[in-house]
Amino acid sequence: MPRKEQGWITFQTSEEERKILEEFCQDSQRTKTEILRELVRGLNKHQGSRAPIPTKQVNQESSEIPEVEISSPKKALKVSSRNILKGVVKKVVTGAVNCEVTLEIVHKVELTSMITRTSAEELGLAAGEEAYAVIKSNDIVIARE
Repeated sequence: MPRKEQGWITFQTSEEERKILEEFCQDSQRTKTEILRELVRGLNKHQGSRAPIPTKQVNQESSEIPEVEISSPKKALKVSSRNILKGVVKKVVTGAVNCEVTLEIVHKVELTSMITRTSAEELGLAAGEEAYAVIKSNDIVIARE
């Protein structure tokens, strides 16, 4: 899909800012896109309150950026797989032994995995819950924080 239709934003950062973002992504096991979306969604909280958005001085030319607090990540999920996609559980079809779990990764992009019923219950998988598709070789494993 062309970038224009997806609503892409491109911006420049200093080397130091890029390193901070990359370290945060590494520590929290999340992508840059997830972190930046969280920042943008945090701005929405300020709109409804009609209170001025807190800002901090960036440089002496009076450029200001909003200060947005990122919730500290829970204990990071540690896995050897490098293909980890965050999504929302679309449906869970429970069988006698296994469950078919479908995650929506992005709008209209879904992944389906067969996992044991016990695993689905232990993870508390239900429609609307966030979960991760962990892809290793030809396997897709479902995980939660």
